[in-house]
Amino acid sequence: MSDVQFHSMADGRRIAFRLSEGEGPALVFLPGYMSDMDGSKATALFDWARGHGRACLLLDYSGCGRSDGDFADGTLSTWRDEVLALIDANIAGQVVLVGSSMGGWLMLLAALKLGERLAGMIGIAAAPDFTDWGYSAEQKEQLASGAVVREENPYGPEPTPTYPRFFADGQALRLLDETIEIAAPTRLLHGQRDADVPWQISQRLAEALRSDAVQLTLIKDGDHRLSRPQDIALLLRTVEGLLQQLETT
Repeated sequence: MSDVQFHSMADGRRIAFRLSEGEGPALVFLPGYMSDMDGSKATALFDWARGHGRACLLLDYSGCGRSDGDFADGTLSTWRDEVLALIDANIAGQVVLVGSSMGGWLMLLAALKLGERLAGMIGIAAAPDFTDWGYSAEQKEQLASGAVVREENPYGPEPTPTYPRFFADGQALRLLDETIEIAAPTRLLHGQRDADVPWQISQRLAEALRSDAVQLTLIKDGDHRLSRPQDIALLLRTVEGLLQQLETT
């Protein structure tokens, strides 16, 4: 893509991003674990925003896509700070965070730092705290001892690795067992045939958020990715509806 730009972090890491200028609040898409800004949902959101004159920011976390770094060094804290740095550098006003899977956890972590700059959130199969509920007791012991855990990857030929550093950081950033002090309007989408993130996680998230303006939409035949044409159409309708609500309140 010819419109990819790079933001330099304080340590010299270059973070790849795409920016569509337009009306705010700006949409910021946060991809999932080992994903990047070239995914179908990110691309559809960016194209929709550009076609409707809306501001939109996509990015690749360090170690992913076109960004510098080694994926093995990545943590939620590191990627959260990259998201916040790109928002600060490229967006003047408020933002709506759109987080997919692990990006839904990052969405919450970034939202807690944004304060009044947060206008709203949209979670797509959001996976907060997955270092806690997503691994067996044996896998947790391996990670805590410093071993890398590799699991079968349903989306590609190579196993999916989890590194001890990522695991330890995630365990320190768990959110679901207490009230999450975010009051912004929130929309949560989750497929009930999601084999990776139980839809009950979105239900727990809806209950944990301090905001009362939370709507959970369950897609009975939806899988984890929610990337079918009808799923993406639902996402875009959800985005448009939330933006319209924000404009009238």
